[in-house]
Amino acid sequence: MHAGFGESSRAEAVRRARRSDRRVFALVTALLVALLALTLLSWTTVAEEGSGGASQEMEDPADVGPPADETNVPGSGAVSERLGTQDTPTGRTALVANPLYESGRLSPLPCPVPELESQDPESMEEFLHTIADCLDQTWEAQFAKAGLEYEAPERVFWEEPGVSPCRPYPSPAGAFYCRASESIYIGLTDVVEKWNGASQSVIYASLLAHEYAHHVQGESGLLEYYHEQRQLETEEADRNSWTRRSELQANCMAGAFLGSVRVSYPLTDGDLDTLLTDAAATADRPEETAEERTHGSIDNSVSWTEQGWEEQDPGVCNTWEASEDEVY
Repeated sequence: MHAGFGESSRAEAVRRARRSDRRVFALVTALLVALLALTLLSWTTVAEEGSGGASQEMEDPADVGPPADETNVPGSGAVSERLGTQDTPTGRTALVANPLYESGRLSPLPCPVPELESQDPESMEEFLHTIADCLDQTWEAQFAKAGLEYEAPERVFWEEPGVSPCRPYPSPAGAFYCRASESIYIGLTDVVEKWNGASQSVIYASLLAHEYAHHVQGESGLLEYYHEQRQLETEEADRNSWTRRSELQANCMAGAFLGSVRVSYPLTDGDLDTLLTDAAATADRPEETAEERTHGSIDNSVSWTEQGWEEQDPGVCNTWEASEDEVY
């Protein structure tokens, strides 16, 4: 009992001392905060005086290039922190009013690529991974600008047969995107055979960028609505009308990516000619019927690809509101 009382008295003394210490600490903290506030106010005043009101004057947009943004540094996250993220759009809004359309030009991130020996599977694999890395960085930055969440696709660059959730491979196309696994599948030798042994690297970069664009469609919310609406159609010709808009948008987005990296890649005017020639070769043939047309006419395939290359902006790739003539 007595010992207990003695312990209680000492404890109370310790508590009083601690309260006193906390009051002193709080006073010192308050003085430091006040001093910091005065310092910041002084800096702000100096900065405002130095600016001379220049922020109210705008340069003529025609005289300057596209503004720099923080997404030029991969993974910085600065834009997404500034804009925040929003829910992925759904329904028709995802098609015609997608936030990605308002995100502006693609950031010209550096994308130097290795020399490609198309007949060598190892060289092809290294090349495709390099392009895919650039695509990851480019679209991650673009989604951040749009305030949308983004996750890069998986890659399956095959040499041996296999099975995806969507279809087995090899496949006649040589390359495809499977939304079920959110993966891009490309045959390292199959695509070379399908393109008759072509050696120009821009052909295979375009192929990968096109399949990647289908993943972009999925991540931005429009692919789900597109599939829903397409499946509601009872006629093959009507289903193909939906398919052409999706494929031509992928052409445009692929062109936008390649245009954005043409300096660091580097790509020449000759590469652009090769790209557009390839867009024409993979288009629908004039003699095909509406039940067979899935990729758009030669003129439209070339036009959407070139438009993406020139503008480098997802906003010019809105095929869903284009006239029927532009997507036939």
